[in-house]
Amino acid sequence: MAMAAPVDKTKRTGRWYFGGMASAGAACCTHPLDLLKVHLQTQQSEKIGLLKMGVRVVKSDGIFGLYNGLTASILRQLTYSMTRFAIYETVKKELIKDGQTMPFYQKILLAGVAGATGGLVGTPADMVNVRMQNDIKLPADQRRNYKHAVDGLYRVFRDEGFLRLFSGASTASSRAVLVTIGQLACYDQIKTVLLGSGVFSDNLLTHFSSSILAGTIATFLTQPLDVMKTRLMNAAPGAYSGLVSCAVDIGKNGPLGFYKGFIPAFIRLGPQTVITFILFEQIRFHLGDDPKT
Repeated sequence: MAMAAPVDKTKRTGRWYFGGMASAGAACCTHPLDLLKVHLQTQQSEKIGLLKMGVRVVKSDGIFGLYNGLTASILRQLTYSMTRFAIYETVKKELIKDGQTMPFYQKILLAGVAGATGGLVGTPADMVNVRMQNDIKLPADQRRNYKHAVDGLYRVFRDEGFLRLFSGASTASSRAVLVTIGQLACYDQIKTVLLGSGVFSDNLLTHFSSSILAGTIATFLTQPLDVMKTRLMNAAPGAYSGLVSCAVDIGKNGPLGFYKGFIPAFIRLGPQTVITFILFEQIRFHLGDDPKT
């Protein structure tokens, strides 16, 4: 009896929810860096670096203080990232049937649409995430003390109204467009180029190389908007009339004010991108759809 041919797992395609699963897993690993990034971005007059800020958080709230807001971070990935991955992967699968190759400009356009949609969907969880991470910097009598992400969403809705859940949505969506282009479109294109060179194969080295380059590009594209998004979401009601007033306030400290927290942002976004895509590819290998079936 003839033996069945071995299955080439690299040919399997991802399902719409794989990206959300991978992003949630990555968030669990990189959350402390995300928290420190938020702290650095929300300081206005102090000039505290990454390590000193980390020591301050640990002294104030212990080692678990570095995981404040983890539930909101996971919820954000299960809304924001799952949406953008779902749109990108689903539409791409429809456009590259019969072995076709998707042009890079189409990847950019598709990533932009996916990012804008994901940014809007994920804004409520993103705002609660920022607030929970920044809570320990506030005096004890001013802390919001959300129990978890769902409690935060409910209390914002109850105390501040439904529209407050989408505070900073325009900035979040704009930022999501850029980060999705940097991550998904660039990862996809870099991986395609590496595989087409004949030197690389669809393995861990290729996934790592493609994702670290994509993470670097995404950081450069998104950092100014990321700073403004964080400020808008954490500001008291009425503190800023909009994006322009927020930009003017940040600009008082000079152009570098838009790049506060750049190093932790890169340190976080780089590993986050790498872990996300390595997990995504592994999930695809083991659970993805076989194109022959």
